[in-house]
Parts: sequence; structure tokens; C-alpha cells
Amino acid sequence: MNKTIIININGIVFHIEEDAYEVLKNYMTDVKRHFMNSDDSLEITTDIENRIAEMFNELLANENKQVIVEQDVKSVIEQMGTVEDFEKSEQDTEPSFASTYYNSGTTRRLFRDPDDHLIAGVCAGIANYFNMDVVWIRLAFALIVLAGGTGIILYIILWIVIPKAVSRADRMVMKGEKLNLQGFKRNFEEEMGSMRNNFSNFKHEAKPFVYKTRDFIGDFFYHLGTFFNGAGKVLLKLIGLFILLCCFSALVFFIVAFVALLGFGEFAPFHDMPYGLLKHHHAEYIYTAGFIVITVPLVSIILLTLKGIFNTGSISKSAGTTILVIWLFAIAVFVYDITRIAADFSTSASYSETINLKPAKNNTYYLKLNDLKYFTAEDSARLNIKSLAPNMTITDDDNNDFDHYHQRVNLNIEKSDIDQPVLVESYHARGRNYEAALSNSRNIKYMYMQQDSLIKFDERFYPKNEDLWHDEEVSLTLKLPMNAKIIIDRELSNIANINVYECNELNKHDGNKLNEATFVMTDNGLQCKVDTMVTDTVLNKHLLSDSTKKLKK
Repeated sequence: MNKTIIININGIVFHIEEDAYEVLKNYMTDVKRHFMNSDDSLEITTDIENRIAEMFNELLANENKQVIVEQDVKSVIEQMGTVEDFEKSEQDTEPSFASTYYNSGTTRRLFRDPDDHLIAGVCAGIANYFNMDVVWIRLAFALIVLAGGTGIILYIILWIVIPKAVSRADRMVMKGEKLNLQGFKRNFEEEMGSMRNNFSNFKHEAKPFVYKTRDFIGDFFYHLGTFFNGAGKVLLKLIGLFILLCCFSALVFFIVAFVALLGFGEFAPFHDMPYGLLKHHHAEYIYTAGFIVITVPLVSIILLTLKGIFNTGSISKSAGTTILVIWLFAIAVFVYDITRIAADFSTSASYSETINLKPAKNNTYYLKLNDLKYFTAEDSARLNIKSLAPNMTITDDDNNDFDHYHQRVNLNIEKSDIDQPVLVESYHARGRNYEAALSNSRNIKYMYMQQDSLIKFDERFYPKNEDLWHDEEVSLTLKLPMNAKIIIDRELSNIANINVYECNELNKHDGNKLNEATFVMTDNGLQCKVDTMVTDTVLNKHLLSDSTKKLKK
């Protein structure tokens, strides 16, 4: 029975017989003694210990045992080489760095090379495995990428699959070097020699590199200055001419707009502007201030561009100061007026009024759009309306876009819970405060007219004395009894969401020729009344057509 002990080789625990331990201990003592005068003896001996630990693990795994015996230690030492044999080899032949990378019979393994990499060292690792120049491998990957893009995916897969050469032993196996004492020493000495060469080259090339950098920067700015002195001037002039053309075009456009706004009160390209609102706030002041705010910067850009490109004279300092003061004053006026207008829309208020209408005979109602113009008492007196003939009427054909859009009325037709027709009028407006908003909503005048079964609705409402627009809105809800028959004029679609055309199409009528359609009030609301005779006729036609087709078959 042999005595065993537990040892730790660089973090790996082994069970080893006492005799085997003595042999391993003497071997490592000789190794450390031999390399004690090297530049980094600790790194070399650590790499050797790591390799011995790997070899012990392989022996235990292959022979399926747990204890290292003396024969195992001797086998490892034989592969690593003894110090005596190594010293004798050094005396007989001087090691050559060039022979380090010769294939010495050791099986190569595929690793990613961390010392020679552009991305992850995959190409360098493959080149080491096949003992070829890495340039060809990188060129092959580049061609695959250009051919179809699969090279990127392949590189990523190899990056994930191929392990990285971490230790010195990994790098030696990757290059096919023997993992013995001579191989470790040669690898380390070559690594140190490479580092010394790099430091030496850097020492000799540091000063020229600084000079080259200085010369490169100087040449760059010299050629850049030459470019701007030659072709650069032409390019700058072309850019300046483009800026001048844009600024002149914009200046002409705003001059035409300004003249049109002052002369006609509106300008077609600015069709969304609330002209009806601005006219109550001294619109000419707002237009003038806005024109100055826009044109002064344009004129300044034009003058600066002319001076920079064509070296023209500039305006005097006093004239420039005067223009600046006028421009700042215009900004103040424009901002003040816009802020004052916006303040009139800060608060909203609304109220509703319910009106009982007269029931119609046979529960039938005719709904039309009123085309008569409404006049206030002041307008009637001013226009002398009473002097007109009794049979003369004045129609509402005012096409002012602002009034037409902002004084629209919304009509909704619903089922009434009682037999009495009811009209609910809801008025909404904004103002500087709640009292002003409520007053604005109460100043809204809306006209409708009922004559027996005929109910006419105005297309728009009328503010009191054509007062300012304050986001007024009129919503009408006409509630009619169940089963009521409603004949709706097509023009009523201007204020109600009712499609008379589609209803006529359902009844096989020409929707473009008929001006009205018949609807019925149901539990589900207003529905188009479909003539059953028309439906039966259409159905019979389809049945007859199908029967004819079957007989032909």
C-alpha cells in the first residue's frame, strides 16, 4: 500500500503517490533553477506547470483513474524533456528563432489568434492551423462578403464556435510548436525579442512620426487654402447666387402678399388665415408688422451676400441701427396683437335651449335648408328692406370663406322619447374670461322656421352686430317621434350628416336628379325608407335571371 498526498498545481487539485510527488518536485526544482536567470522566470514556470496539469488531467481521463503514480510523472517528464537534455541541446546547437514556427510534429489545434486580429482573430487562427499567410484567408472572407454577404454570417459563427487562444500553451499548439521545455523557452524568448524590437522601432521612429504628422497637417491646410483660393471661390459664388435667388423670390412673394392683403383683405395662398377675425383687430397693423418682421432679415441676408461675394458697399451704422429699431418695434407690435387675439379664446362657455315644435299631420315632416338671408333690425333700417315689394325675397348667397366655414351649424336627427317633436339648441363660444365667453355664446343668433310640417334651418348663425368671431358653435338636435316619416332635402346635407344620394340609390332612383329622399324614425334612429315594391321587382329580376341561366344549361 502506497501513501498518497494531495497537491495543487495552479488551482487544479490532484491525488498523487508520495514517490511520484518526489520525482515531480525534483523536476520542477530543476526547471525553476534553470530559468531563474531569465527575464521572466515566473511566467515561464507558470506556463510549464499549466501544461503539466493539462497532461495529468488527460492521463487520468484516458486511464479512468484518480491517483497519479510515478510512471505517470515519468511519462510527462519524458514528453516535456529533462533539464539536462535541454541544457545539452543548448550547448550543441544555438536555438534559432526562425525554427520556432516549423512544424515539429505536434498536432495543430484551431484557435482564434488574439495577437494578430482585425476583429476577433478568426482569420489569423485559420491561417495558423493551415500554416499559410493570413492575408489569403482575409481576402477570401472579403470576396465572400462582396459576393453575397454570407461571409459576415460565417465569420460570426466561427467567432462563436472557435475558442480563443488564452494561454501560452494554446498559442503554441495553434502554431504547431512542441509543448516541452525547449518550446516554452523559445516561444517566450521570441515574444520578448519581438517586444524589444517594437520598443526599439518606436524609439527610432517616434521623432520622424511627429514630424510626418506635422508635415501632413501643414500640407493639408496648404492644399485646402489653395482650393479655396481657386475653385473654392467659384463654389462660394455659386452658393451665394443660389442664396440671392431664394431671398429675392421670397421677398417678391411677400411684397405681393402684403399689397394684396392691404388692397383686397385676403391673399389666395394664405386661404387658411382668419381674415374675418383679423379685420376687427386693425388687420392692417398686423399685416404691416408681419411684413417688416419677415422682410428685414431677407434684405439683410441679401446685402451681406452681395458684400461677401461682389464686395459691394454696406449701409451705414446709423441706418442699420434705425432698421434694427424698426424691426424690433414691428416684432413687439406683432406679438402684442397676436397675444391679445389669443387671450380672447382662453375660456369657453356654453348653454342649451329646448324648444317644443308643433306636431305634423300624419306624423310627416319636411326638412329643408333656408336660403333666405336674415337681417337684423339695424340692417333692415339701413338697407330700407321695408320698401321692397311684398313678393321680393333676398337669398343668402354670401360666399365669404371665413364666415362660411366658422359659422357652420351641425344638425343631428334623433328619436324622441315622447310624441312631441323637440328641437334642442346648444350654443358654445370662447372669451377672455367665463363671463365674456357666456356673453358671446348668448349673443349668437340662429334662425329656423316651421310652417305646419315644413321645418327650415339656416345654414349659418349670426353674431350680434357682426361682432368678433369667438369660436362660436351651434349644435342642433331635432328629436322626432317614433315611426315619423321625414322627407329631407338634399341641400340639408350641408349641415346634417345625412346622405340623400345613397338613400335614392337604394330605391333605384337617380340620386343626381332627385332633390329629396324619404327617411323613417326607428328604434335604431333615422333610417332610409326603402320602397318594398322596388325591392320585390329587383328580387324578381334576379330570380328570373337565375332561372333563365339554369334553363339554358
